[in-house]
Amino acid sequence: MLSSSCSSGSGGTVYWSRNEQHTKPTSNFKGIVVIFTWGSVQLKDYVNLYSSCGWNSLVVVSDFLNPFFPERATSLAFSVLNELLEELRARPCPLVFAAFSGGSQACMYKVLQIIERTCEAHLNLDDSRLIMTCISGQMYDSGPVNVTSDLGARFALQSSILNVPGSSKLASMVAKGVTSGLDALFLTRFGSHRSEYWQTLYSSVGLGAPFLILCSENDDLAPYPVICSFAQQVQGLGGHVRLIGWKDSPHVGHYKHNPIQYRAAVTEFLDHSVSIFSQKLQKLGERNGMEGMHDKICELICDLQKAAVDSNQSLRRVATGPNDHFFLPSSAEYQTTKESGSLQDEQRTTVHLSSPPGLNPHSVLGQVLFDVCVPKNIEGWDIKFENRKAFATAGKQSSYLKRMRRSRL
Repeated sequence: MLSSSCSSGSGGTVYWSRNEQHTKPTSNFKGIVVIFTWGSVQLKDYVNLYSSCGWNSLVVVSDFLNPFFPERATSLAFSVLNELLEELRARPCPLVFAAFSGGSQACMYKVLQIIERTCEAHLNLDDSRLIMTCISGQMYDSGPVNVTSDLGARFALQSSILNVPGSSKLASMVAKGVTSGLDALFLTRFGSHRSEYWQTLYSSVGLGAPFLILCSENDDLAPYPVICSFAQQVQGLGGHVRLIGWKDSPHVGHYKHNPIQYRAAVTEFLDHSVSIFSQKLQKLGERNGMEGMHDKICELICDLQKAAVDSNQSLRRVATGPNDHFFLPSSAEYQTTKESGSLQDEQRTTVHLSSPPGLNPHSVLGQVLFDVCVPKNIEGWDIKFENRKAFATAGKQSSYLKRMRRSRL
């Protein structure tokens, strides 16, 4: 049994169609299909099909003039996103966008622009990432179509004749008036948004969701060459596309005329979308793990920087090798030595530099660590030489080292 909730706003109507069985813990609920429609499309059979596969439906019925007034499509898109965010924040699940006829241009492409942050109106970053992660498939039934002046006129003519009773001359005149008005509207308003619409659909390949396109070679409102060209472009951009074309099924009538093939294709696609969602979650977890590791490395580098600074401040003796130690007396020690006249009476602290672990200084991490931790100069070191007596000549330095080695022996 299906339960529905409806909300209307600028640009169209949004309502839920849920299977009450999907609310139970043991249900076979799998995800949400967002249905974008434009014009008169009977959706009951499609909603039942998705429900039988374990999917709830969010139906978006766009007003007829949305493709020509993008601000109305944007307003409706925000209504759709608010409904989705309320659900996904509580229970993330796969999302499949299903566009019928001109639904992709009447609202869906604006939803994509908002979540991809390619238009002035957009969501915050966390909400955008949530929805982009959940999008796991795109279906096009009799589309996508570009509502040019000629095609839009044919849509309007068909709708006008269906809505006006009889076939009188008055009905024909009204229909022609609507089409001529739409022609002028297309030239002034819609022409500038046409390339933006197609570019948005192509860029949605980056969401990592597969495409299922259902069309017919005998569909005048959704020309088969246009749809094939779209599929080839998406595939050339790296998208996964499956196109199913029938010979003579009418516009948005493929399910009615080919129920077995249509159901099989949709069921397989929805199951594949669930696996795509699982793969996205896995990749997201791996990326978060790498970011966590990166944070730990940065923290380690900061600790090493601090240790290097502390050692620069306190270091008084430097080891020249594993067994040879070279002592640099401080100024205070030098004064004490001068008074007593004996090095054995000095109180010295020896710093033993242990051998580092097997880290290659030429590796990426090695270069990072060595560049950060090893000072480029020693101008800031607190090492003082009064009258440069410690390093007077090379001979004195050599004899000094020899006395040190003898003293240890």
